[in-house]
This record gives sequence, C-alpha cells and structure tokens, in this order.
Amino acid sequence: MDQALRNAADEFLIRFGGDKFDNLFTRAIGSVVVDDTGREILDFTSGQMCSTIGHNHPAIVEAMAEAGRTAVHMFSGMIPEAVARLGKTLAEEWLPAPLQKSLFVNTGSESNEAALRIAKLHTGGYEVLALGGSWHGVTAGASSASFASDRKGYGPGVPGVYLLPEPNSYRPLFPEMTPEDSALAGLELGLKMFDMQSRGGPAAIIIEPVISAGGILVPPKRFMQALRKAADERGMLLIFDEAQTAFGRIGEPFGATHFGVTPDIMTVSKTLGGGLPLAATVTSAAIEQSAHEKGFTYYTSHVADPLPALVGLAVLETIQTERLIERAREMGAYLRAQLDELQQRHEAVGDVRGLGLLLGVELVTDRHSKTPNHRLGALTTNRCFELGLSMNIRRRPERGAVWRIAPPLTVSRDEIDRAIAILDQALIESVDALSRSAA
Repeated sequence: MDQALRNAADEFLIRFGGDKFDNLFTRAIGSVVVDDTGREILDFTSGQMCSTIGHNHPAIVEAMAEAGRTAVHMFSGMIPEAVARLGKTLAEEWLPAPLQKSLFVNTGSESNEAALRIAKLHTGGYEVLALGGSWHGVTAGASSASFASDRKGYGPGVPGVYLLPEPNSYRPLFPEMTPEDSALAGLELGLKMFDMQSRGGPAAIIIEPVISAGGILVPPKRFMQALRKAADERGMLLIFDEAQTAFGRIGEPFGATHFGVTPDIMTVSKTLGGGLPLAATVTSAAIEQSAHEKGFTYYTSHVADPLPALVGLAVLETIQTERLIERAREMGAYLRAQLDELQQRHEAVGDVRGLGLLLGVELVTDRHSKTPNHRLGALTTNRCFELGLSMNIRRRPERGAVWRIAPPLTVSRDEIDRAIAILDQALIESVDALSRSAA
C-alpha cells in the first residue's frame, strides 16, 4: 500500500460521485480486482457492467497490442480498416434487420446523444419521451432524458423532454391491477399527458430494455409492444439504449431480441468495449440516409478510432467462440436460483428480478409494507466489500434499496457460490447490527 498515492487521490482528483473506496486498485483479471493491499475482491459489477468477457481477457490484451503495432488513433475522416470490419461484423452477424448502419464513439452518453440528434433531424421534431428511473448519460441531451438521479443543481435541461411512468412489477403504479395491466395503464396515462402537452414536434421515445439504474426493472413484453405502437402512431423513432443489455448479458443477443421488438435506433456501449471506451449508435440505412441528407454531424476527436474497434471485434469474437450468451443464460439461472434461496432465508429480501446476468435484489423492512431498507442496503454493501465482494447498490429514496448484481459473462459457479456465501453472511450480520442498535 502506498499511502502517498492514496493521499494524492484525495488531494488532486475531482470527486465525481458514485461509490468511493478508501483504497486504490492495482490489477484486475477475470471476475477479480486487486486493491493496493493485495486483497482480491470479486467484482460483481463487471467494472460498471463493462467488462463483459472478464477483466483483461487475453483477446482484449492481444487486440490492444495489435493496435500498438498498427494504429491507435487517426484523423477522424480517415476510416480505419478495423472500424469497417466492426461495422460489417455487427450488421452481418449481430444486428436485427433493418439495423445496419453504425457510428462508433466512446461512451454510452455519446451514443445516446447521437441517437437523439439523428431522431430530431429525421423527424423534424424535438420532443423526447423517456421513462422514470432511466439513465442515459451525462451529456446535455442524454442527461435531460435521464430520470434516475442527479438532475438537481445544473440548470435547465434540453427543452422538449417528457416523462413516462416506468413499469415496476414489485411496486406497480396502480396496486389494484396486475403488474402488467398497471404498466400498460401507466403508459397510457403518460402518453395522454404527452399528447396534451406536445407542441407538435414529436421526435423520439428512448428506453432501456432493462431499466437498470431505476432498480433492475424488466418491462412486460406487451409494454414494449405498446411503446413500439405509440412511437409509430406519433411519427416518433423508438430508441433502445442497450448499454447493459446488448451482446449477451441478459442471455440474449439484445434486449430487442428478448422483447421481440426492433427499435429504429439502438445504442450500445458498455458490453461492446469489454472495458475500453467504445460505443455505437446503430440505425437503418433509410434513417441514416435521411439524417445525412439533412446535414447530420457528430464529429469528435475520437469518432471511429482503430484501437477500440479492434477491441470490440475481439469482444464479439470471444462471445461467439466461448458461447458466452449460452453461458449467461446458464450462469444467470444458477445465480438467480441461489438468490431465490437467499430470499427464502431472509425476510429482508423483498424481491429478486432481472434477466440473465443482470439481476436486482431489493431490500425491505418487511415484505408486507415493502418499505425500502436503505440502512440495511448501505450496511450490507459495505460488509460485502469487507468480506471480498463488490457490487452496486441503488439507494435512492424513491427507487428502493436494490443490489445490482452483474458479474462478467465468464463467471464460474465457484465464484457465484462464494458471492452468495458473502451475501448471506453480510445480511445476517447487518440485520443483527441494526437490531442491536435499535434495542
């Protein structure tokens, strides 16, 4: 441990929000990260859901070495061969028709920003519908369409953004209805309110197939079908933000595959770069042509860079050769079964939900009231880290206390068993600590 470096981090780095750890980190491999004390910690966040095929997979390391031998960066107007190969691979082997045109940028925020710009140019409108609990990024348009958190203190957002109620089967908007009927009724209400408020410039509806920052909420399939219909009826483009759901994490190639609904624009990021900054905005040839004719630009210093493109190709090839989509289904089912058993042993586990290896566990004071247990969420998350497991906790008062669990697609049964043992111990000890403090 280098205390001077820890002090330097505190003194010289801007704090950017989110979870903060006292220690620094030195290495990462597979499902494990190593801190500056040499302690190994299971990373069940996959490095912010980015390390799809595990940290520092040999295929990624080799792709980076190839970029070092050929080209890391070029003038943005010079399209590298690797970028052309990546676009071809996505169009011919992965994307649902008619999606085939890709723009490669760095982050999910950028890919959503580009998607919204394309939608506005193509439709001639500017109004955007987004869901409660959504998180699409921190750039201007993307943050304006994000409703999970962090909206206060930055002044006005981009005009024309409207909210739709998110579907939540555990806490339905209309408790007297079934969760599916509640979700559809909430959508109908949100659309009616938008239609009353619209200035006549509809452009896009944007949604995460699994609303992750909102607490791992999985919409009913009929909800997604109704959203597709609503977009078509209003002349809006439907955008799927598949930052966390694309390329196998949910046990399907895309969220679009799971729901049987094809969007007009799809954005992908985290799961494509495998830990490097790579994102893409993809759409149909017809929409791309329309946007191009109307003057679409998204010209940045690192658009279509060769290094991340080579890594993206390596990630896609590894997912196929190692059959990681099938593995995500298998390991996801195994992890879900273990979490369901954990729920049977602990009254504080109110709900287990999600798809594949993108799962949420909501902690409550009791299952009857479903009151979010934020203190228990904080205690258990901290205790899990002390015991050697890192995961993400959503602690927003309005969003519940939800563990977000998303290990790499390469996770083993042994690693899952170790994680479950840690979760079990952390729950027992934290519930006991809360009981003693209340006595």
